[in-house]
Amino acid sequence: MLEEYLGGRGLGVRLMRDYYQLDPFDPALPLIFSVGPLCGTPSPTSARLSVVSRSPLTGTIYDSSDGGQLALQLKGAGLDALFITGRSPAPVTLCITTDSATIVPAAALWGSDIPTTVAVLKARGTVAAIGPAGENGVLFANIMMGEGNVAGRGGLGAVMGAKNLKAITITGDRPTEVADPVLFENARQDIMRLFKASPVIFGPLGLSEFGTPVLVDLMAQRRMTPTDNFRKTHFEHTANYSGPTMKERYRARKDGCYGCPIQCKKSTDSGTPLPEYETASHFGALNNNADLPSIIAANNLCNALGIDSISAAATLSAWGEIRGACATTDQIAGLLHDIAYRHGDGELLALGSRRLAVQLNHPECSMSVKSLELPPYDPRGAFGMALAYCTSNRGGCHLGAYPISHEILRKPVPTDRFSLSGKARIISIAEDSYAAIDSMAACKFSFFGASLEEYAQLLTAVTGVPYSPLRLIEIGKRIVMTERYYNCRNGFSRADDMLPERFFTDSGSSGDGIAIHRLDRARFEEELGKYYRIRGLNSDGCFEDTGFLEKQP
Repeated sequence: MLEEYLGGRGLGVRLMRDYYQLDPFDPALPLIFSVGPLCGTPSPTSARLSVVSRSPLTGTIYDSSDGGQLALQLKGAGLDALFITGRSPAPVTLCITTDSATIVPAAALWGSDIPTTVAVLKARGTVAAIGPAGENGVLFANIMMGEGNVAGRGGLGAVMGAKNLKAITITGDRPTEVADPVLFENARQDIMRLFKASPVIFGPLGLSEFGTPVLVDLMAQRRMTPTDNFRKTHFEHTANYSGPTMKERYRARKDGCYGCPIQCKKSTDSGTPLPEYETASHFGALNNNADLPSIIAANNLCNALGIDSISAAATLSAWGEIRGACATTDQIAGLLHDIAYRHGDGELLALGSRRLAVQLNHPECSMSVKSLELPPYDPRGAFGMALAYCTSNRGGCHLGAYPISHEILRKPVPTDRFSLSGKARIISIAEDSYAAIDSMAACKFSFFGASLEEYAQLLTAVTGVPYSPLRLIEIGKRIVMTERYYNCRNGFSRADDMLPERFFTDSGSSGDGIAIHRLDRARFEEELGKYYRIRGLNSDGCFEDTGFLEKQP
């Protein structure tokens, strides 16, 4: 099983085989933490794991990739996966060491925010915890890690809360053995050379220097900044929260996942986390907010309460369109508290933008696919991104195929962002590749420099099992198709693989110079059909072969 699914996302998805049709809040539904085979070695960006379950927000199979100490400690405890089922009658913490696993009462911590919980538990090891949002079943609640990493989007924090599991602590000291140290070191050095040669990673305007907020200026220049709940694509005040602005104003220092050479996260000189691109843009342009301190405060409050910042900001934006007024900077903090504790307006906002918009009789105001709120890459400015939002098994996620890499960042080869030609095949290959990457598990940013060729060498060196780029893509395809099979069996079809109507009827706003036209529905549907044919699916995006699972390892 490990050879054919690797670990991380792949292993988690395989372990869901007998459970994928359970309701997200059914006690029997597993919550799975799964590390990759490279974890615990000096492989670049390999201190990662995936959290896998069924999303209460979307109803889809869901995986969330997270970097940091938790993955290393889980591997150090001698475990490839942690598989949690059931429901405790009272709040508890699960405490794991190399030699034991114990369940400890946590009633005194129930209701505490993340910093308080981590402060109490950190003596037991690395902490993964939920905040009030997870406890109260907010459909986009996150699982937060003690050093600031996030298993975000999809609401898996609510799955953890439904089990009355406040936190997990892990400490482990077992080393990860490497089958071929010489091959390993050669592959590792090759990867580091490619990292250093990559302008996207280590260039003067790269991720290491400014973090993901370096995309703020780039998206603004491409007129792809979702503004005013995606009614516009240009916000004149993006410079207020760009990467260079954060660095200059807050003397931003490099931060990131444990042991990662890229260090793409940024924090103030006092250690306060600075928001990543998606959070900055959505609490900024999407909500017509140009105030950087309020954006930083919203980001930190989301992290403290255990709320997904992308879905929270997008839901507030949809609510603002329906009401006719965005939340002011003075109102945002109170609304985030209300969401986490499900007080007042927060009771409805906690359901996410789709359910909120439906209940308020304005379903057209939810900018989501499969109920997952879209991130800040307007699909009218990158047609591959438009298609990838729809084909993603998680819902409206940019990371399933990440066409921004070739449509905007021009890596590994540039494509025409205003054309759908060839995008179905490109996206299917990218989905397979990224599924393998998530299962090894490595960071997607690594592949702005290295490729599956170098990582296949690393994987072979660590495991002693021969891997090639082609084999990794075949494994990735198996994982992607298994996820889609789960979704189809749970009622998803072509009707769910569709963007909100707004993108087919309304043009974007260019500000000046660049025309951002609406998407051509007929051409989009044609390319979606091509994607299905490439995948061997029927015209409804599902399987003719009902015995698909039985044929998989």
